[in-house]
Amino acid sequence: MAHQTRRDFLAATAFAGVTIPFTSVAHARAAREHDYTYEIQRTEEEWLEILTEYEHSILRFNGTEWAKTSDLWDDYREGEFYCKGCDLHIYSSEWRVKLDKGWVFFSHGQPAAVLMDIDKAANYSMTGGIDRTMIEAHCRRCGSHLGHILMVDNKLVHCINGVSLKFEPKAV
Repeated sequence: MAHQTRRDFLAATAFAGVTIPFTSVAHARAAREHDYTYEIQRTEEEWLEILTEYEHSILRFNGTEWAKTSDLWDDYREGEFYCKGCDLHIYSSEWRVKLDKGWVFFSHGQPAAVLMDIDKAANYSMTGGIDRTMIEAHCRRCGSHLGHILMVDNKLVHCINGVSLKFEPKAV
């Protein structure tokens, strides 16, 4: 199945550039470019034992699911969200942001759970050569690609692929 890129989504909807503190972005980028070692290390074969090929393409190769294809995009039940790659607690339903855009949105993640990086592929391609920096969101423990951090409807949000998450509903 082909993937719609978040870059395509952003270009089509003309979102504004991201405005976040660049010191944290620079720190995260430096960590990934300078032999940052994730706690969870797996071979490609090991990743494919725990992820489907589709999940693997998103979590390990920075893909993006098509809008409104995840069961989680419009599921606002109370509960907790974990990285599908390593089960790290990443988000809580109390931080969900209701946006009818087709992905799972959060105002923020758990402390020290999300590692940011600059999406170099998106910087020029989505804006026809105008430099608009996009920030990728990755799991701090295993490096799996979660989605992007960006401005949507004048809100800075984590725009996350539902396939990158495991959801555990709150016990009733």
